[in-house]
Amino acid sequence: MQKESLLSVAERAHPAWFNAETGIYRSPHAAVALPADPLLDLVSFIFSHRRRDAPHTSSSSAVALLDSASGDSITYQDLFPLVKSTASALQKSGIRHGDAVLLVLPNSIHFPVVFLAVLYAGAVVTTMNPLATVVEIQKRIADCGVRLGLAAQERATALQDSALGIPFVLVPESNSGSSLLDAFGGLIGRDVDSDLRPPAIRQQDAAAIMYSSGTTGASKGAVLTHGNLIAAVELFVRFEASTYDFPPQENVYLAVLPMFHIYGLVLFVAGLLSLGSTIVVMKKFDVGEVIKAIERHGVTHFPIVPPILGPLTERAKGVCENGLKSLKQVSCGAAPLSGSTVQHFLNAFPHVDFIQGYGMTESTAVGTRGFNTKRFQKHSSVGLLAPNTEAKVVDCTNGHPLPPGGIGELWMRGPGTMKDGYLYIFDRLKEMIKYNGFQIAPADLEAVLITHPDILDAAVTGAADKDAGEIPVAFVVRRRGSNLNEEDVIKHVAAQVAPYKKVRRVVFTEGIPRSPAGKILRRELRSLMKFTPTPRL
Repeated sequence: MQKESLLSVAERAHPAWFNAETGIYRSPHAAVALPADPLLDLVSFIFSHRRRDAPHTSSSSAVALLDSASGDSITYQDLFPLVKSTASALQKSGIRHGDAVLLVLPNSIHFPVVFLAVLYAGAVVTTMNPLATVVEIQKRIADCGVRLGLAAQERATALQDSALGIPFVLVPESNSGSSLLDAFGGLIGRDVDSDLRPPAIRQQDAAAIMYSSGTTGASKGAVLTHGNLIAAVELFVRFEASTYDFPPQENVYLAVLPMFHIYGLVLFVAGLLSLGSTIVVMKKFDVGEVIKAIERHGVTHFPIVPPILGPLTERAKGVCENGLKSLKQVSCGAAPLSGSTVQHFLNAFPHVDFIQGYGMTESTAVGTRGFNTKRFQKHSSVGLLAPNTEAKVVDCTNGHPLPPGGIGELWMRGPGTMKDGYLYIFDRLKEMIKYNGFQIAPADLEAVLITHPDILDAAVTGAADKDAGEIPVAFVVRRRGSNLNEEDVIKHVAAQVAPYKKVRRVVFTEGIPRSPAGKILRRELRSLMKFTPTPRL
């Protein structure tokens, strides 16, 4: 009786979506029914929605993907046949069920086609930043057992000549679907047709290996299944669309976020294609071109990361009075935003709804999402838990769950959570640096730093940065008598990693704080940074 009384008090003291006994937070949204058929792949799921919706909501000429620079496009009528033909070409090139295919591609109207084609052929995709070095690509090929690579023109020839041990197919950035099939035709030495023999694919089959970051080794590959991606489409993209009055088929999204990142992948390569929205694709961010694209194509939705918001706000001053009226919503994720940055945006775009969200590679981007109404807006919040999602906030020192208002480590679970764990490494993610929306593995940079003859020990952590979200900071123990300086360290790392991974700041120290087990204590590293000079960018 006493226990029941205490629970009653606890229940009255906390919101209905928090269980005081278990410490579990539940989504306040009603549960969403996910497909129960175990024999369902992501591609069939996406286009089953298009077949159901198209007769009522869009014409056969509706544009799915539009290149903002060239004007080339792929219609919804042509999209699925193109995916199937490309999948057939992959099969004829020798790709089989379970094989890994590497995409080293920037944004293009063909990125979604080749990604979905790989999955429809029964293979598994792993993506990389097109700025990745040959050494980084070589490691990924070995880690994932890659059989085939797909790369853009500026990389394909060089990679083919780099003795990486796999063939690379050049993927054109635009010029219609026929040029894409021509590229595969050259690979297999025959005409490409749609003579596809789809393998039996289960929801629990691996679909993508998306790399996140960790502290105990190299970058970790989160193994995401077809079921994880289907859940992301339903619980993130389609659910959010269902909360608004305007039909999703009338929405025009601007795709600047990289499609090789989980945020851009779930939105532009999968979810929005199930809704019939138009996706205007930009290869890279340029604020002037963004303004032009919004005006030219009537963009309604613009998903971004923090480094985009400041330049967009500055460039839009004076423009919004007479232009950019098509823009309905800007959504931001991947890193925190300062309150002043958000307020400056709201002042410049008073007619635009602004929301933030939170997700991880390991959760297939499913996490939380903001939602504003006429009566209530909280632009600083990352919103509510997605449907079918549970969470705990845990005290980092003792592992005990915390009630609302507590500060600790966030644990989440739900249908988007990765299969089993990381590729080869079943370890919980504890640390990541997010620079300009990209995830950087501290251990990868530490491995590079320690190769310098004058560096005895090194550690890397992230420092908050208003523009980039976070910047990588290296803590270095110099060899006695060494004249090694900050510039030397920065150049040493820059010569061996992709540009976005470069160390931006160096702190020289007498020793790296470690636990008795030898693990780097990154929390102690951060406490040292408040006494060091301003970051070098």
